[in-house]
Amino acid sequence: MSHTEADLTQLLQTGPFHLALRTALAVRGLPLQRVQHHLAHRGVRVGVTSLSYWQQGARRPQRPESLKAVRALEDVLQLPGNSLLRLLTGDAAARSEVERPAARSYRSLVEASGSVEELLAELESPTDGGLHTVGHQERVRIGAARELVGRESQHVVRAHRDGVDRYLAIHHGDPGCDPSRVEVRAVENCRTGRVRWHAGTGVLVAELLFDARLRAGDTYLFSYGFEDGTAGPSGEYVRGFSFAGGLYALQVRFDEAALPVRCRRFAQASAGAPRGGRAELTLSGRHRTVHLVEQGVRPGILGIDWDWA
Repeated sequence: MSHTEADLTQLLQTGPFHLALRTALAVRGLPLQRVQHHLAHRGVRVGVTSLSYWQQGARRPQRPESLKAVRALEDVLQLPGNSLLRLLTGDAAARSEVERPAARSYRSLVEASGSVEELLAELESPTDGGLHTVGHQERVRIGAARELVGRESQHVVRAHRDGVDRYLAIHHGDPGCDPSRVEVRAVENCRTGRVRWHAGTGVLVAELLFDARLRAGDTYLFSYGFEDGTAGPSGEYVRGFSFAGGLYALQVRFDEAALPVRCRRFAQASAGAPRGGRAELTLSGRHRTVHLVEQGVRPGILGIDWDWA
């Protein structure tokens, strides 16, 4: 598997430590014997076996002399200071051995959290699904009656544990949505599994089954969508993020018969928090779209809202 500088940058943000170290070694093209030689020149003695265990995830450097070696590794591999150490200490100290990015609960992200958690429990999904997002592009379509017609997603994820073979996609329709009439579309590299919904809140959870079983560190690209059109006028589109990291791009396209008079992007720390990060968005003439792009997403909420005449 080839690795790029972009892969390395992402892993230095999200971890886990052993995958970040392994990717750094691959990107820099340094065999372990050369790394050991460079460390020795810096007065740091560490065995090739230990380095191998560290990059495999079989052992974690924990002793003071081992952490000193990790700091020297950052220099040898030309990495930002503390980028590897941060995955072992500080904020990362609270992580489990499974190593994953810190997560925000659904309850803090969506007002219908109780329904979401109930549906996830029906699908026997753990709180941590074993995946975090590397990149997510989402396209939302608003129809002539100002309704949410549908949305499509192209999603790139990375597994942070072995054996992951599915993703649970959540659709929260606008007021009046009938989730029993919402169609789930598995577009690329996945197929639809079980689907559950809650009529009172317009929430639907769909199980998307992968064509492969992932190992820790594997990435996977898949596409899916929801066809809705069952609710009344829509005034916003909101996306909640449980995990930090990754790039998110959202585009909203309006029917030419129903154009808003004003569009804005916004951010929230949680569903009940005030909206900040406001910025006006200009509707493109020919394609009738607005969009936002966020690099290095943090746990919380991003969205676009609009006003009708």
